[in-house]
Amino acid sequence: MKILLKHRRTFVLAMIDACTILMSLAISYILLKFLMSANSQFPYIEFNLKRTVIHCALLTSMSVLGLYLCGAYKSLWRYASIKDLVVCLAGMVLGLIMYYIVIAASKFIYSDIHTILTEAIATIGVFMVRICYNLLYTRTHREASGALKKRTLIVGGGDACSRIIMEMRSVDSAYTPIVIVDDDIQKQGRQMHGITVGGSTDDIPQLVQRFNIHTIFVAIPSLDGERKKRIINICSETVCEVKVIPYIHKILNDSNLIGQAQNINIEDLLGRDVVKFDDTNVRDMVCGKVCMVTGGGGSIGSELCRQIAEFNPGKLIIVDIYENNAYDIQQELLTNYKNLDLEVRIASVRDYDKIKLLFEMFRPELVYHAAAHKHVPLMETSPEEAIKNNIFGTLNVASLASEYGVKKFVLVSTDKAVNPTNVMGATKRACEMIVQYFAQKSKFTEFVAVRFGNVLGSNGSVIPLFEKQIASGGPLTVTHPDIIRYFMTIPEAVSLILQAGTIAKGGEIFVLDMGEPVKILSLAENLIRLHGKEPYKEIDIKFTGLRPGEKLFEELLMSEEGLKETQNKKIFIGTQIEIDEEEFPKSLNVIRELADKNDSDAVVEELRKLVPTFNHVVLNR
Repeated sequence: MKILLKHRRTFVLAMIDACTILMSLAISYILLKFLMSANSQFPYIEFNLKRTVIHCALLTSMSVLGLYLCGAYKSLWRYASIKDLVVCLAGMVLGLIMYYIVIAASKFIYSDIHTILTEAIATIGVFMVRICYNLLYTRTHREASGALKKRTLIVGGGDACSRIIMEMRSVDSAYTPIVIVDDDIQKQGRQMHGITVGGSTDDIPQLVQRFNIHTIFVAIPSLDGERKKRIINICSETVCEVKVIPYIHKILNDSNLIGQAQNINIEDLLGRDVVKFDDTNVRDMVCGKVCMVTGGGGSIGSELCRQIAEFNPGKLIIVDIYENNAYDIQQELLTNYKNLDLEVRIASVRDYDKIKLLFEMFRPELVYHAAAHKHVPLMETSPEEAIKNNIFGTLNVASLASEYGVKKFVLVSTDKAVNPTNVMGATKRACEMIVQYFAQKSKFTEFVAVRFGNVLGSNGSVIPLFEKQIASGGPLTVTHPDIIRYFMTIPEAVSLILQAGTIAKGGEIFVLDMGEPVKILSLAENLIRLHGKEPYKEIDIKFTGLRPGEKLFEELLMSEEGLKETQNKKIFIGTQIEIDEEEFPKSLNVIRELADKNDSDAVVEELRKLVPTFNHVVLNR
């Protein structure tokens, strides 16, 4: 009994094969009878019940034994393959040989035609049983698991789509393909691996609703920025999670496409194409030069370091007060640029003596000043710290750049410096004034500032905040339903900084053509949808009110600044405003004394005098 239980599966499978062989015997006998009646020349086969029963028992048992000896019952039918079918064929042939050995020894005589035909039909039957079981199991399992998988619409009916469908049909995939869309009319209505091309990209919202789609895969690796933006805008009308196959040159051929699919990049949410620059002039400027980046561990500073490293500088010096960020960018650069001459120094730009020591030690030729406090609400409650770090940190670095004959000094500024309403913006405008002050005095160093809007993905910017809020289930916090901002990507911002250095003559404030501003509320709603959630239902949006010193909209130029084109159509120059070389240093000294006393109210009042366009309301702290 124990032996029977142990080999129960083998016994059941053998019985199924035995039944198949017995059915084959009946089919072959009926077929031979039909041939005899249809053709009088066909050999006559006499039917004898006793002999037929012996023949059936003998052929069936020998065939099953042959299958057993060849190992046909060791494999799982649900995973039947060509190899398994070959094993079955070998088992049936062996069974036939053993049958003839037995009848030869017993001198049993039976029709060879019936025997051979039976064995042929039985072999096909054994094959079909296994194949049908495999197909039935696969389909049943797929339907059962498909109910738990994410119903997916695929954009693009090309090779990438074909690969994705095959990958989704694997047992461990989290997705099940439902429908395809493609703008090629010739493909619409046709099928790929059984999945119908149900329409064009314009039909995505209707198809999502019709087929209860959860996830959209944009499977067009050659998709350019403009077409991608259009498709993503259509996808944002749904509440589907959106995944994008990377651009074709980024695809790893030996890896599955689903694993390489990415969530929507924050760059894709811009209302314009990403600005790209010809870097030939930047390469000529940076190659072989000693470059210093202050605040080199921050979002902008670290990207500056990456792009400078691409151009083979003579030496790259990173200065940052926060050692964790400095360490991270140091390790990244050492890994990616084996031949880079890199120096990392922990120092504050507020420490004049330490920065002077670094200038003395390394003699930089190009200085990119990105070190600054930039969080608007925090600087509202600690204005003296913003002044110490932003204004006098800039003054320290700029004066040393002039003293040590740096070729170019580039200040990283912000659109918040234009008609500032907050302390941070006012301090950055003061920094621009310091740059213009030194530009008027310097005979060798070219001092310039680069002004741009909010940087997508930078530390403290709105997108990472929204991402965290979505991950935690919301709500997303928006200060005002009508607030708008200019946005650019970190690589764009840094490319502008580097490009500005190549065309600088001294004293300019460079501005990037950033297209139309983006409504923050629309950005939040689209981001929620592209994460597969529905705004205000699954993820709420709450309005918190404008923060101290915050505007509904930002400006990129002051009214007194003109706008001049450069050879690059995406970069403009604000006309230099004259700085009073006698009064300006005196004003700086006064505000320094107040900042050192940590007198917040007095320092803000003095900042108003230093920056005439500063329109600020003193807060109760």
